[in-house]
Amino acid sequence: MTITSRLITSEQDLQAAFDIRKKVFVDEQGVPAENEYDEFDETAKHVLVLYNGEPAATGRLRDVDGVAKLQRICVLESHRKYGLGRAVVEALESIARDEGLKEAKLNGQTHAEPFYSKLGYNTVSDIFMEEGIPHVTMKKTL
Repeated sequence: MTITSRLITSEQDLQAAFDIRKKVFVDEQGVPAENEYDEFDETAKHVLVLYNGEPAATGRLRDVDGVAKLQRICVLESHRKYGLGRAVVEALESIARDEGLKEAKLNGQTHAEPFYSKLGYNTVSDIFMEEGIPHVTMKKTL
């Protein structure tokens, strides 16, 4: 089992990331496609995680008022439980640290709250709905 992650710098990798997001958020979770892709995709930093050389997970990072905002973190259903979600978060956090950011935050789906807690994130909000899915805001000092 080989897990590698990289900053997306090519159109091909970006399309692979969008394909993963479509499978997870649009097809699996029912998020409308027009809401999944937004104007921030052009300026965000995206990572792609490969499992044995195949694209399997992705996420993006935005600097929002000096805070690293981790977004669109997802792993293909067939590749969950291999540690790929951790690889995405760690890659995004590494980029954030390289950019001098000291804090990270994310809006995580409530079913993933224990996962993010294990990675050092603390819940700082009540439950709220995004795209009909319950979420919480979580933060971590980098």
